[in-house]
Amino acid sequence: MDNEYVVPAIVAVTLVTVGIGFYGLRLARTTSDFLVASRSVSPTWNAAAIGGEYLSAASFLGVAGLILKYGVDVLWYPVGFAAGYLALLLFVAAPLRRSGAFTLPDFCELRLGSRRLRILATVFVIFIGWLYLVPQLQGAGLTLATVTGSAYPVGALVVAAVVTANVALGGMRAITFVQAFQYWLKLTALAVPAIFLALQWQADARPAVTPPDGPTFRTATTVVVSDRATLTLPDGRVQEVRPGDELSFAAGEPVPEVSGVATDAADWLLPSTVGDDDRGLFATYSLILATFLGTMGLPHVLVRFYTNPDGAAARRTTLVVLALVGAFYLLPTIYGVLGRIYTPQLLVTGQTDAVVVLLPGAALGDGTTGRLLAALVAAGAFAAFMSTSSGLLTSVAGVISTDVLGRGSVRGFRLATVIAGAVPAVLALNVSGLDVSQVVGLAFAVAASSFCPLLVLGIWWRGLTDLGAAAGVLVGGGAAGGAVLVTVLGPPLSGWPATLTTQPAAWTVPLAFTVMVAVSMVTRRRVPSDVGPTMLRLHAPEALRLQGRAPS
Repeated sequence: MDNEYVVPAIVAVTLVTVGIGFYGLRLARTTSDFLVASRSVSPTWNAAAIGGEYLSAASFLGVAGLILKYGVDVLWYPVGFAAGYLALLLFVAAPLRRSGAFTLPDFCELRLGSRRLRILATVFVIFIGWLYLVPQLQGAGLTLATVTGSAYPVGALVVAAVVTANVALGGMRAITFVQAFQYWLKLTALAVPAIFLALQWQADARPAVTPPDGPTFRTATTVVVSDRATLTLPDGRVQEVRPGDELSFAAGEPVPEVSGVATDAADWLLPSTVGDDDRGLFATYSLILATFLGTMGLPHVLVRFYTNPDGAAARRTTLVVLALVGAFYLLPTIYGVLGRIYTPQLLVTGQTDAVVVLLPGAALGDGTTGRLLAALVAAGAFAAFMSTSSGLLTSVAGVISTDVLGRGSVRGFRLATVIAGAVPAVLALNVSGLDVSQVVGLAFAVAASSFCPLLVLGIWWRGLTDLGAAAGVLVGGGAAGGAVLVTVLGPPLSGWPATLTTQPAAWTVPLAFTVMVAVSMVTRRRVPSDVGPTMLRLHAPEALRLQGRAPS
């Protein structure tokens, strides 16, 4: 893709991000500034910042790519990603802010008085943060390679360096301004091209998204395959393709059926009917559970609620976030749908995550308008990588600083930031072939199976004990983490084993809740003696001005 506007657009976004970060640096002086922005962020600013960090590479690139590839089955991704904030609003936001904690491990010790549980929570915060960070850096490498032809590591290293510098220098105070700006940039970067794309589709006499004979190539196309696959050609021949294979197709030629891709119109438009059993339905419910409950267990999302002045502000923040996130998720669907018409070659190459970046040029042609819109989308994609990576890095660096290095100082936070940024950068350089949305979905499953039960029961059930919480986190979170490792590193699976490992939340979340409740009931004598005052502080209105003890 040869577009002279792309590099200047990405450079401009990077410079503005650094500039805003330096502006925030002037306001960041204390450890509280670095960890929770001194708990002084207004609901409107905080909501925009949450939208900025939450709408990640999976949202900006992955959702559209999944819709292009699989159809209506994956619409649950944007629905679940947005609806997760409703669960957060109802069960967690205000009590978590009233707890007075700085981090999730802080909350665990404050509620249950256990240093060992705090250590376990620290391990899971770091694991989830790094699991979520890797696809952000991977997406940056993919985007820069797609739009400029540069080597894959360049984009990953640029984002890692910029984000690490911003977080290390200004902490939460600085990245709040950065993330708020980047939310509106991402929304603009998808909304403006979407208007032009819709007008172009109208001008092209509204070609069918799912023609009866399947999608076709609008122009003569040559593709280079990225993933191993089995193609079924229009004449019925079956062809095995490997990464690096080059295929050519004439204008008007049908797109071959690709193994694992919903090429047929009925498969794309109708809910999954995988096999003769209920695997498709199980996977759908598992996805809904992971995205709906996983949001309230994501450390980088939760840490932003510590920055609100009080519980009421945390609730107002969540309401605004619901509106901002809901508006954003309308847009990737448009790109996935129109990608079936204008970029069907991505179904063959396997690079469906690139549809958002390539669609403006493919639909609008190689003129100035198409190039400018493609550059805007590329800039928005880079903003997505940087904003989400900033939030993840802040949450991981916070717990490394306070619980691993044991310093809790500004200098300790900066050292922790460098450590927290280096590990996922190295991992991202070695896992360039992962499906961005799948890995993020697995991170949601781990969060839903570990911190979600811990927070819900810790906030709403007096009978939770430290042993019950630890057992539930280990069993549920460990099972989901094992599924992640099998999916990412293990051999290809089929049938029920594949379904249970790629979408584990439907069995790991109930398992975590069950173990937490059962073990807590067996060890009920370990219920903290101050559980009454602690629960009162979590749920009482701020007007009562109840003061809580800080974790030791």
